[in-house]
Amino acid sequence: MASSTTFLVLTALLALLAGQVIASDPSPLQDFCVVDKDSHVNVNGFVCKDPKDVKADDFFLEANLVMPRDTTSKIGSNVTLINVMRIPSLNTLGISLARIDYAPLGENPPQTHPRATEILTVLEGTLYVGFVTSNQANRENKLFTKMLNKGDVFVFPEGLIHFQFNPTPHKPAVAIAALSSQNPGAITIANAVFGSKPPISDDVLAKAFQVEKKTIDWLQAQFWADHHN
Repeated sequence: MASSTTFLVLTALLALLAGQVIASDPSPLQDFCVVDKDSHVNVNGFVCKDPKDVKADDFFLEANLVMPRDTTSKIGSNVTLINVMRIPSLNTLGISLARIDYAPLGENPPQTHPRATEILTVLEGTLYVGFVTSNQANRENKLFTKMLNKGDVFVFPEGLIHFQFNPTPHKPAVAIAALSSQNPGAITIANAVFGSKPPISDDVLAKAFQVEKKTIDWLQAQFWADHHN
């Protein structure tokens, strides 16, 4: 009986430790760990600057997020990401944000953040948003959607494919997104599948999408614009 209890306790402890090990951004062990841009050491994240060399500007960015962004791209949106690459003090803090501008009928196309959950707040306009679950036991991928208005909030779970679309033909929209990683990453599905360098074999994609190879060749010939700044 005692050995069984010990085994269960050890199993629970290992599960808790594993949860900490696989977390996208582990909890910091000091007040801050500002990126040392001069270091050539490769680590998972960035090397810390000596605390005595840290300045207030390491925590600051004149991002001018109040200003509208250019949304004349083919998809009609513009993402301004503020992550650890822009503010070095975000290193180890597990957070970043983005301003997203949408032209009338513009969209932030289906994508996934491999290292972050996203919480989106609509500042202006209306957005139709949604995400799709991973493959389920019943072989279905469930779609969750919602129409958001100014002041509404919606959550996109980590790693799941999601999108935002401005359904209004005559009015732009603006949103702010907070993400649970200093470097959430973004995989835009169409760009990754049809615009990879070198391209994925059209035999592979034609089989996967159950279409003719000429359809895949046409898709791969398109210009897949990057709307992230």
